[in-house]
Amino acid sequence: MTTGYAGTRSDRIGERLFNLVITHVPSHTLRQAWLRRFGATIGQGSSIMMRTTVFGARRLVIGNDVSIGSSVLLDARGGILVENDAVIASDVHLITGDHDPDSPDFGTRYGPVAIGHHAWIASRATVLRDVTIGAGGVVGAASLVRKDVGPLQIVAGVPAAVVGRRNSDLTYSAHFRPILT
Repeated sequence: MTTGYAGTRSDRIGERLFNLVITHVPSHTLRQAWLRRFGATIGQGSSIMMRTTVFGARRLVIGNDVSIGSSVLLDARGGILVENDAVIASDVHLITGDHDPDSPDFGTRYGPVAIGHHAWIASRATVLRDVTIGAGGVVGAASLVRKDVGPLQIVAGVPAAVVGRRNSDLTYSAHFRPILT
């Protein structure tokens, strides 16, 4: 069990201001500059749409040309890595922490989430701690992912199960940065 992620007082204030104010400002540049100021690593050409919530910015690593939709929850307290050209659609939750139900003090556990290059997480999906989505993997809408997804696998459902295999050469760019979003 990994023990608590607290961050510094400055981190917590910066995170709170981001989630209450900055995430509602229609400027990719401002949102990303704010997250970088508080420790996030964000590659060139990536977009983070409005109303995205971030916890643990210092443990958030986003590659180049990544597209993150609106109203996404990025709980990076256990670490989130999103590789180049991945797409995370709107309303997705990446959750790296939970509580140990057997702990006498309701202790927290943290573990990383890794999203491979050219992976696609469809709307309203949830990916839990200690999960890797392989290169080109696809998670269907409204799915709950508790186990690793292999490269090019397509999973869907609650809990997510393999429903197919992607046929792609993974050479496209996921760059998407609309104005005022």
